[in-house]
Amino acid sequence: MKKLFTIIAFTAQSLYAQQHPVTFANKSDFKYVETQINQSEVLNSSFRSIKNQIDSLLNKDIDVPVPKDPAGAYTHEQHKSNYTLMYNAGMLYQITGNSKYALFVKSIFLKYSQLNPTLKNHPQATSAFPGRLFWQALNDANWLVYAGMAFDCIHDYLTPTERVAIADGAFKPIVNYFIKDKKNWFNLIHNHAVWACAGVGIVGIATDNEDYLTAALYGTEKDGKAGFLAQLNGLFSPDGFYHEGPYYTRYALLPFYLFANAIQNVKPDLGIFKYRNSILKKALDVALNQTNLTGEFFSYNDALKDKTYHSNELVVAIDLAWQAYGFDSSYLIIAKAQNKVILNKGGVDISKKIKSLPGNLIYPYHSAEYTDGANGDFGGLSVMRNGKGANLSSLIFKYTSHGLSHGHYDKLNIQFYDKGNEILQDYGAVRYINIEHKWGGRYLPETNSYAQQTIAHNTITVDEKSHYNGKEDVSEMNHPNRVFGSVSSSNLKVESAIDDKAYDNVKLFRTVYLFNLPQSDRKFVLDVFKTYSDSTHQYDLPFNYQGTLMKTNFKYISNTNALSTLGTKNGYQHLWKEAYANRVNPFTQFTFLNNKTFYTISTLADDSLDIFFTRVGANDPNFNLRREPSYILRAYGKNKTFFNAIEVHGNFNPTTELNVGSVSAVTSIQKLQDNDEYSAFEILIDNKKLLLIQCNKDFQQKSEHVFNFGSHQLKWTGPYYLSYNQQQIQ
Repeated sequence: MKKLFTIIAFTAQSLYAQQHPVTFANKSDFKYVETQINQSEVLNSSFRSIKNQIDSLLNKDIDVPVPKDPAGAYTHEQHKSNYTLMYNAGMLYQITGNSKYALFVKSIFLKYSQLNPTLKNHPQATSAFPGRLFWQALNDANWLVYAGMAFDCIHDYLTPTERVAIADGAFKPIVNYFIKDKKNWFNLIHNHAVWACAGVGIVGIATDNEDYLTAALYGTEKDGKAGFLAQLNGLFSPDGFYHEGPYYTRYALLPFYLFANAIQNVKPDLGIFKYRNSILKKALDVALNQTNLTGEFFSYNDALKDKTYHSNELVVAIDLAWQAYGFDSSYLIIAKAQNKVILNKGGVDISKKIKSLPGNLIYPYHSAEYTDGANGDFGGLSVMRNGKGANLSSLIFKYTSHGLSHGHYDKLNIQFYDKGNEILQDYGAVRYINIEHKWGGRYLPETNSYAQQTIAHNTITVDEKSHYNGKEDVSEMNHPNRVFGSVSSSNLKVESAIDDKAYDNVKLFRTVYLFNLPQSDRKFVLDVFKTYSDSTHQYDLPFNYQGTLMKTNFKYISNTNALSTLGTKNGYQHLWKEAYANRVNPFTQFTFLNNKTFYTISTLADDSLDIFFTRVGANDPNFNLRREPSYILRAYGKNKTFFNAIEVHGNFNPTTELNVGSVSAVTSIQKLQDNDEYSAFEILIDNKKLLLIQCNKDFQQKSEHVFNFGSHQLKWTGPYYLSYNQQQIQ
């Protein structure tokens, strides 16, 4: 780190010989964009969209109001609009050479030079890290990033006196607030601090301020324990998996790429885009692979389901990645869907290459095992894919660490997508971003009281208490351990993990299998979830399904006249108990319909089950929660095993009213053995036997096993054996 610091310090000193602009692009790059604007429709429309917006405002007095409103309200949105206007107008000045755009940017900056020195903490601030222009410091960091690039674009248009006035008036109050008053926040390893470092660093480059740039790279103490490089080291695993999940990968990639691009322009010999084995490219690729067919990011942790790879953050990241790393055909597929580029060399190149690209291509999704933690030793996440094109299925198995302040208490959680539809969901976060009516667009209290709690996820809750008792600091220090698995097969994908820290004296052991039956289009997920304890507990395993109940093989009682809650705390207080069945036979089936396809969960438990049909929405007077259903299996005991076969089957065509394959092919499940050595199950499907034998102790890939059942003896190698009609599935 010392050697790298010396290089950067030299860079900062030699920075001032650089001509401006240099943060987003240099003069020749902008001129290249100008010469190419009419060479592709996408580039031209991207340029015209910006130009038309700015031209419509040139003769108007742009308001720079005293901040007073939360997210979504006038002053918040105006300041957000202003930094975008300045950035876009600055680029137009460089591309067209027309000084009217520079004058427009300068006039706004001079207003901020008068306003910013007068500001204290925002009146609507609710966190320990309030902003000045906005309710939280994070948004002020956004302002710095874009305003810094805007200043850089008009740097040479300004007189020396004007540069000093803007640097001291508009930038210095916010930068000093970050690196002095809120340096503990600035030095965090967190997406907020990524934005803060990027903002301070870009302003440092734009205003030729060595101290700003060094603080941004190394933290306020300039020792490398914080700052941009520490963020690159600490927030990503060696695979490029981002600690907080894909929703926040999307958000953090923008400042990561913008600041890295600025560093590359200032000091190309540093090779920032190659840092840590090209970690930024890995991060982008991992983020893209954690999206659904329709582009939505997987919704675990504090995620909002509406965010897709069409968002501006991914447009910027893909175009800058193309410029930094070169040709990648998968990026073209996303760029074609985005139908938008940024005004840089990467955007120009992409816009040309997608002209003749078909519009119905699908991103090359693939199965992957991602490690979590800076060293790849804090659990992980597996993405298991089955099928091709529009028939793709995705099973996500989460055995990560907590995920910082945006993590949830959901060890060994699963999600399932099929044909682009969410089948078994993760609720995500409770937030209506930038909608003032919903608590100023901030995270709502129900994020904590429901969405983060374990019962809101497809994993076991013990004694109605969330994992780690809902304590973030404890959860952050622990993680499950992957014990075996493989996603390399073209058909069978398997992952297994154990968590013995989520509860005192309870061990959770889950293994999931995704595959097609041989010579069949029937798709299955097998889910073996085991608990171990020396004392008796209540175990609740929910399936938060999306769809409409079609059929069960058991009778239940519906609460049609009055509803009660499933519990009183830890998320249970938000669940209405709509129906229930007590002491149900150990073999149960539940079929639901989702967007024309049927799904059946066939369950075998150790003994009788209690089953609950619940719906989110209790104790929610402000209607913040989505009214969504859940199917909850409850068992009592010490060591328990839940075996579930999740079957994808059939089709319903509402136009022709044709219904095909709506009945599950599973007719019975038999437990052959379930002890410390093996768990073995026989599932009857279409009068043929699906056999699963799973090792519970020896997980070595080369270990040989012998299993006796009846007069048969079976030998195999590895921690599991799966066959259908005596044909092994691999």
